[in-house]
Amino acid sequence: MSGSLNPSSLARLLGGWNPGAAPAYRELADVVRLLVLDGRVPLDTALPSERALSGTLGVSRTTVTAAYASLREQGFLSSGQGSRGRTCLPGHVFGNSAIAAGAPGLAAPAGVIDLAYASLPASGEVVHRAFAAALTELPALLPGFGYDSLGVPALREAIAARYTSAGVPTTAAQILVTSGAQHALNIVLRTLAGRQDKVLVDHPTYPNALDAIRSAGCRPVPVALPPAPATGWDLDAVEAALMQHRPRMAYVVPDFHNPTGRLMPDAQRRRLVRAAASSGTVLVADETLRELNLDGGTAAPLASFSSAVVSIGSLSKSHWAGLRTGWIRAGEGLIRRFAAARTTMDLGGPVVEQLAAAHLVGALAEPLPARLAMLRENRSALLGLLGRHLPQWQTEHPGGGLTVWCRLPAPVSTALTVIAPDFGVRLAAGPRFGVGGAFEHYLRVPYTLPPDRLETAVLALRAAQDKLDAAPQLRRTLKESPTAAIA
Repeated sequence: MSGSLNPSSLARLLGGWNPGAAPAYRELADVVRLLVLDGRVPLDTALPSERALSGTLGVSRTTVTAAYASLREQGFLSSGQGSRGRTCLPGHVFGNSAIAAGAPGLAAPAGVIDLAYASLPASGEVVHRAFAAALTELPALLPGFGYDSLGVPALREAIAARYTSAGVPTTAAQILVTSGAQHALNIVLRTLAGRQDKVLVDHPTYPNALDAIRSAGCRPVPVALPPAPATGWDLDAVEAALMQHRPRMAYVVPDFHNPTGRLMPDAQRRRLVRAAASSGTVLVADETLRELNLDGGTAAPLASFSSAVVSIGSLSKSHWAGLRTGWIRAGEGLIRRFAAARTTMDLGGPVVEQLAAAHLVGALAEPLPARLAMLRENRSALLGLLGRHLPQWQTEHPGGGLTVWCRLPAPVSTALTVIAPDFGVRLAAGPRFGVGGAFEHYLRVPYTLPPDRLETAVLALRAAQDKLDAAPQLRRTLKESPTAAIA
């Protein structure tokens, strides 16, 4: 279970709701319903009792009773004992098929623009040169067995030097090379978390991380990020969740968060580290997007605030996803445990790729200026196109990373995802980024394509949105049976 919400916390989330609206119970029910849909109130959370909430809000108990009854009728509140129902979602609106409809998998069909992925093509000549250099170094390693669960020493040393230069003194013994960041997270989960253990996550968060957490048999504990125009994280909520649930792990993306593009300020990083230490929670920081800093924001690596932080990184976003090279940085004792756990999954990564990666990590600054300039141009183009063609969509300006997190005017993310291929574009539905089907009001749109392709994609999104707006029956059909439109 996701725990409970006290009256003061719910009142804070309700913000400036209008108790003078007629009828007041409907206004209260609508605001709570939107909080659940947006993921700000996690699913399976017990709401405050009617008496306690009415006292905190200064409204009659009858108003709260009627609001809760309305939420139950709509399928957003379970019928619990007394008045402590738990938040949920209507079964006919959100099901596994609805969420899966927007899940990235195989490549999009020819002629369809793929916005389900947020990845860049290879940094061209830079990657090519690195592999050419790796092939010249390979003969020296051929007499060996080729198995190394820790990784090629040259790459571990290059990664360690990179952390040291960023203000986190690191030795090669504190680095484990992996086959990408996803592989790294799976190793960490297998080592540190058992079945039914709780793992705190940002909400929304990286969908493949949620998949890994669920596959490990762990239970994600979502903590909502405050909605735009707010920035940063809700550390009050994070601290409360850590103390209430005492999760075994916390997976966070503090550097150009996926999907919002936010950068966690240093002050919040200090609070997060202290709170995790108090609750006995291992902090795992995904730094895959850290190098994609578009606005010059500054923040120290999370590991600089505590030696207990486990850091995950990769070259998939800065250079090329096809490299499949990542790493874990942690204390030497943990690295040895990770290496032992890794041998139950594989015996080591490809040697040539690691040799090439060592060159890329050692000269990380070479391709970045051009790539960052390109991403700034793409981001500007996408935000302009969305503002011009879809003015009702609310966009959050990302300080870095690869995506824009958009709030839609209605909870139609899955419906839009289902019909979008008919208009030549493939999407990942908002619920892919949340727990239990939240974020139907949201869509992640990458700016990894050049401006002309982004224009084609946004025009396709506008056409799909227009079809939904003009055919409310289609929206109802897609909500009730999302797979009907796929057949």
